[in-house]
Amino acid sequence: MPSPTTRRLILWIPALLIVGIVIAILFRPVAVPIDLVTVERGAISVTITDEGKTRVKDVFVVSAPVPGLMRRIELEPGDQVTAGETIVARIEPSDPSFLDVRTQAEAQAAVRAAEAAEKYAAAQVRRAEAELDFANAEFARYRGLAERNTVSENDLDAAERRARTSSAALEEAKANLNVGRSQLEQARAKLMAPNTERSSRGADCECINAYSPVSGAILRVLKKSEGVVASGAPLVEIGDPSRLEIVVDLLSTDAVRVEVGQRVLIEAWGGSPALEGTVTRIEPFGFTKISALGIEEQRVNVRIDLVDSPDHWARLGHGYRVEPRIILAEASDILTVPRAALFRDGDQWAVFVAENDTAVLRIVELGLSNAFAAEITSGLAVGERVVLQPSDRVSAGSRLQPR
Repeated sequence: MPSPTTRRLILWIPALLIVGIVIAILFRPVAVPIDLVTVERGAISVTITDEGKTRVKDVFVVSAPVPGLMRRIELEPGDQVTAGETIVARIEPSDPSFLDVRTQAEAQAAVRAAEAAEKYAAAQVRRAEAELDFANAEFARYRGLAERNTVSENDLDAAERRARTSSAALEEAKANLNVGRSQLEQARAKLMAPNTERSSRGADCECINAYSPVSGAILRVLKKSEGVVASGAPLVEIGDPSRLEIVVDLLSTDAVRVEVGQRVLIEAWGGSPALEGTVTRIEPFGFTKISALGIEEQRVNVRIDLVDSPDHWARLGHGYRVEPRIILAEASDILTVPRAALFRDGDQWAVFVAENDTAVLRIVELGLSNAFAAEITSGLAVGERVVLQPSDRVSAGSRLQPR
């Protein structure tokens, strides 16, 4: 028969075993539910994206050549024009303005002075004509006497000189008379009153035509209705819609990473597929722009040329919204993982690799990276599975339960 001690051991040993098993089960590490992604080879590109707009490369503004009454412009946006042939606008020059009392008095005095000068010049012409008649008669008389050898050759030459001098004096007097008449007309012109009887809608419009400087299409009609315009007033914008470029204003911190010649994909332009482009210029002048959140930003204009045939983007026009994606760098057939699997471990990048449903910390080195994926240059191999978006419950050695 067992002793009391043996009976107690037989009773407590199974109980202790059961308690130990329960404690082990209770304190056993719980598997963390996670998402896994397989490391694969693929392509990656580093890009900058922002909103941009299209514009015609060379826009020409036709301005009013003279002040006056402009007739209604019948051209509409989109109409084709030919350089030097298409009449863009017709302007009837304005009449002279009314003179104030002082200016009118000065003009009247100038007219009287010009009339007196004309009379004086006319008298000088009559005097020169008389002198010429006398000199010609004298020269004819001396020439007759010279034929009979009654005067010297010197006297004959002197008479001929006086006749020529008188002829030149007459021409000079006539020229002065013409000058005086022109000055009189100029003085009288300043007193001309505006022609209030001329109808602005008359058929006989003495208009000055403004022609299109280039061949292309009307982009905008800045002033369509008939009305008075000043000299130099902009009337119409003209350009060639087949010569489009894209302008995107990037943050200056992004613009310094862009280089001329980089490839561009133009997306969200209203058609498909994405259009191809290339960076042609980074403007050297930055400007301040207020963002939608009210933050001041330094922006830089980057200009992009479309590479595709105009037939592919014929529906685009001047001032259309597009979303260009500038490709800074790209590579293919490289080892990539999602950026959501990466985290910082001190100064290094790391991932959790799933090995036998256990998390293993792995230090990795990155190459190219964007907002979605990163290139792995060392630390991982094709086919390994890494934890996606590891939470603070995941640590080295944690049990993993893939979802």
